[in-house]
Amino acid sequence: MVTDPIADLLTRIRNAILARHDFVLVPASRMKLSIAKILKEEGFISDYEVLKGKPQRAIKIYLKYTEKKEPVLTGLKRVSKPGLRIYVQRAEIPRVYGGLGIAIVSTSRGVMTGHQAWRQKVGGELLCYIW
Repeated sequence: MVTDPIADLLTRIRNAILARHDFVLVPASRMKLSIAKILKEEGFISDYEVLKGKPQRAIKIYLKYTEKKEPVLTGLKRVSKPGLRIYVQRAEIPRVYGGLGIAIVSTSRGVMTGHQAWRQKVGGELLCYIW
């Protein structure tokens, strides 16, 4: 039983990168799929696919490395937790590492990056930082 599935996703990705794995398997959910979609669109992972299994579906996330075998994704930080939810308005959406990273926000219009939420003039729950 996992109490914080998003933190579990970020931890699995972080551990796979430290171990220099090519991919990582995580249990699937709509929230995790939307986070994986954002990571692919922003260029932090190479690809992802949904595997249909008997007990539960899984997401196979293919990690991305440079030519020198350095990971493209260098940091992940969970911000809003089940014990302390963090909500931001449009003007409060932070810039991560001066724009080099992204903030992922869960809004009323779906899960999106902080920049997309700012453009659409919506706020929401600040899920995590990725750089």
